Amino acid sequence: MMKYRIACLFIAALLGSPAVGRAADVSEVQPVRMGCGEMTFDTVPGWGLRPDGNSAIGPTHGSVVIDKGGNIYTSAQRGVFVFSPDGSVIKAYEGGDYTNLHDMEIREEDGVEYIYGARNNNAEGIKFNAHSGEVVLRLPYPEESGLGLKKFNPTAITVAPNGDIFLSNGYASNHIFRFDKTGKYLSHFGKKGNGMQEFNTAHGMTLDTRYQPPRLLICDRNHQPKGRLLHYSLDGEFIEEVITGLGMPTAVAIHGEFVSVPDLQGRLVILDKSNRIIAVLGHNPDPKKGGSYNVPQDQWIEGVFSGTHGSYWDHDGNLYVQDWNISGRIMKLVRVGLQAEQQ
Repeated sequence: MMKYRIACLFIAALLGSPAVGRAADVSEVQPVRMGCGEMTFDTVPGWGLRPDGNSAIGPTHGSVVIDKGGNIYTSAQRGVFVFSPDGSVIKAYEGGDYTNLHDMEIREEDGVEYIYGARNNNAEGIKFNAHSGEVVLRLPYPEESGLGLKKFNPTAITVAPNGDIFLSNGYASNHIFRFDKTGKYLSHFGKKGNGMQEFNTAHGMTLDTRYQPPRLLICDRNHQPKGRLLHYSLDGEFIEEVITGLGMPTAVAIHGEFVSVPDLQGRLVILDKSNRIIAVLGHNPDPKKGGSYNVPQDQWIEGVFSGTHGSYWDHDGNLYVQDWNISGRIMKLVRVGLQAEQQ
């Protein structure tokens, strides 16, 4: 089994096609198959591009979520763009409150879907109606925490089953703040550092529903010598180091027993229920482009990622992946019907 798994990961890392996603010839680009076993995917060339073949969203440094209708929301520098499953833009919230959402979560409350966002450059968390755009809650730096911080630069946000909101100050102090559903400050945990219960850039975070009760799954992106994932309770108590050696993990998304973990160095890894890597997608072998923001659209390579920053699963197990990218890149990966690994 282990030999099969290692060979499978090696093959997945080599499957990048040299086909370049130029605006002028998107129709000539062929799908690329990546991953292995249960986690095998085909790319969808040109997904999310405008009819003229250019990016529809502009520079990206954000996230991806999907509503119950199957529409895909991705955050870019200038706002939040909503795509249909076929890749057409059907709505956009641009400017003002919708800029610079570094991370997003989507949640249904009393029949209404809301998006929670961490606005790093705007020093706040935000909650807005996913279908009307109405802002219903803001989370500024909580002075009542008593920390007296001079910099508040939120990078991640998630919500507990009871409505408590967790907001990470990942580009500054690395404290994770806990608020109730009305925005009242409750507590905080963590601090900057490289120790077991410290964060060296608490960059991404989600509710890990693979466990009961659910836990916080947190990306410690710049932990040395390699990035890692950590588990904390919803009371802010350290549970365990989940996995190490991940490069620079930027975000986490749950689908059943599986976790997708974008790596800023140019790949996405998938973990199983035991938190073992079972597939590697989009590996970038070029050290000058893996982890680079400055890869313009005419240098995109189908099936090869650059600064992988956000991902999300749809109901069918397809993946949507966003690169940290100067031109604005979001990709659809269709899960193909291969048989599960042989035991």
